[in-house]
Amino acid sequence: WVCLEFNAAWGRDVLDGTALGEELAAELSRRADAADVRIMFIRRPGRTDPLTDGHTVLLARSDPSDSWCERLRIDSPADLLDIDFALLDGPPPGLGDSVDEPVVLVCAHGKRDQCCAVFGRPIAAALMSSFGPQVWECSHTGGHRFAPSMILLPSGNTYGRLSAGESVTAVEVASRDQVHLPGLRGRSCWFPAGQASEVAVRQQISCGIDDLAIIKQASDGTCVVAHVDGRRWMVETAVSELAPRPPSCGAAPKPVRPVVVTSIRNL
Repeated sequence: WVCLEFNAAWGRDVLDGTALGEELAAELSRRADAADVRIMFIRRPGRTDPLTDGHTVLLARSDPSDSWCERLRIDSPADLLDIDFALLDGPPPGLGDSVDEPVVLVCAHGKRDQCCAVFGRPIAAALMSSFGPQVWECSHTGGHRFAPSMILLPSGNTYGRLSAGESVTAVEVASRDQVHLPGLRGRSCWFPAGQASEVAVRQQISCGIDDLAIIKQASDGTCVVAHVDGRRWMVETAVSELAPRPPSCGAAPKPVRPVVVTSIRNL
């Protein structure tokens, strides 16, 4: 993850050139694709005034084998070009200060989907009152039909359709190295079948944030989930089909095909 504090207007996509200019956006997009890094905009809830003292940057890795988050300051968005994104796929690079508490990102990207702004901003404000500087509004997180959407870093655990109270609980639980299950959509570093599989195992056992990993995923959606203590589960998944529904505010209904777990067995 590369999260850039940016208070000026966001385009529909953070790297479409609207906010950063076409040349810088294109180069950052190229580097992000090469390193398999996601670039997002962040801002303090309710803040739209220009930044005068630089930009906060959050760097994070969500792989449970070594998840981490660092915070640093840069003078301008172009300074992101000084960061080797390849360093993010490994141990903490030491480019900034270590962030030990959960970082909370709430999608409020109204240019992408009005629901995110309408539902996300009140949640971000409520979380801000409880957790202060841990909380940011962020650009598009994916799956805006789940608005309000929330991501916790460094785990990358993604939540949808949580109330303000449930969101506060999710952050409190993460602060204790546990995972709040209601509203959990999965960990961002896994594909959908892996996300569903990990959540299903968590529903059966109590374990810490980084205790589970997807160590195998077959083409038919079957996954092997491993615990750090050696336990393993084989989880079978399938693609279901639900009645069509709007994927975002004002959009025409489309078929919904979620991944569902069909069986779990101990190995």
